[in-house]
Amino acid sequence: MKYDFAAIEPKWQKKWLETGVYKTENHSEKPKFYALVEFPYPSGQGLHVGHARPYTAMDVVARKKRMDGFNVLFPMGYDAFGLPTENYAIKNHIHPAKVTHDNIVNFRKQLQMLGYSFDWDREVNTTDPSYYKWTQWIFLQLYKHGLAYKTTMPVNWCTSCKCVLANEEVVEGVCERCGAPVIRKEKSQWMLKITEYAQRLIDDLDDLDFIERVKIQQKNWIGRSTGAEVTFKATAGDDIVVFTTRPDTLFGATYMVLSPEHELVKKWMPLLKNADEVTAYQRAAASKSDLERTELNKEKTGVCLDGVKGINPVNGKEIPIFISDYVLATYGTGAIMAVPAHDDRDWEFAKKFGCEIIEVVSGGEDVQKAAFTAKDETGIMVNSDFLNGLTVKDAIPAITTPSGWRRRASARPR
Repeated sequence: MKYDFAAIEPKWQKKWLETGVYKTENHSEKPKFYALVEFPYPSGQGLHVGHARPYTAMDVVARKKRMDGFNVLFPMGYDAFGLPTENYAIKNHIHPAKVTHDNIVNFRKQLQMLGYSFDWDREVNTTDPSYYKWTQWIFLQLYKHGLAYKTTMPVNWCTSCKCVLANEEVVEGVCERCGAPVIRKEKSQWMLKITEYAQRLIDDLDDLDFIERVKIQQKNWIGRSTGAEVTFKATAGDDIVVFTTRPDTLFGATYMVLSPEHELVKKWMPLLKNADEVTAYQRAAASKSDLERTELNKEKTGVCLDGVKGINPVNGKEIPIFISDYVLATYGTGAIMAVPAHDDRDWEFAKKFGCEIIEVVSGGEDVQKAAFTAKDETGIMVNSDFLNGLTVKDAIPAITTPSGWRRRASARPR
């Protein structure tokens, strides 16, 4: 028997729309289920397989939940604001309002042809004033409560589209959409202080019905770390603030790494004997996305700043300062203290550039293996002055609290 999809599917899709079979009731005794999938950007002429794949998967879930007796809310909408739409309009010599309207009409037609069980009475269009008046209201509430602020940040900038790209939209240094080179560019922009809610976001994942792998990905994306800010002095007189989750390993910090965009690098440029080499490295780093820069398996690269050194605050030793693209200006303070004996990435970098490696958590003869011991709270501190003999668990408060410093200093052998 031949399946005549051209006749059968439009007939029943029309029937579904007319009868409102997928309409979500506002007041229902049924248990609720919210099936949300990302809205498409109507900056192109139609859907692509990247839309159909997740929408089909979520449609299966929504249909199953309806069969299980749930009152399912499964909406669709269009994330229609943004420079991609404007660029499309300019390229095709059509007003952005008409581009958005016409593309949405086509998107809706294609979505309905695919037979998805969206509640079309709840369709959202972000260019509709009745919608975006509420996003503006939400922004004002965030601003009033100090959760929206303006700052200058490095972004991925497409030299052709003239807009900011997400890391995932940069492929081998070029724009995924148009193929033009992408550079890192400092731009003033509004930011939302989601870090104020980082712990709550993490805690609330516990009760979500997500698979564990997805929860771990979410926690990694939120990126909350518990640690301390440590101030190193530079021989040029400036303070270099680093964030570390392991302040107990300070005696093993044998070099520092700044992001190529760090403001101090620009300030120190007149002092550097290898300023041309530093500038060239900065240009190269600007052409890479954050994903490319932080790839764990990539070869470590960097340039030592010839003319300025850091001073380790716990022992007064002068240590070299590098710039390297694996340190991001947008993470932490844009500067790290490197403890190569207890971090695989720092170890690889130190071996390549000939930096000193000092074991500060006992791990046996193979100092690189001590990296694993350092993550264990029962590891024992060595080569660490007043921390010697303490477990990692006890060493952290000993070095981060004034009382710990005083107590251990008074017990130091004479």
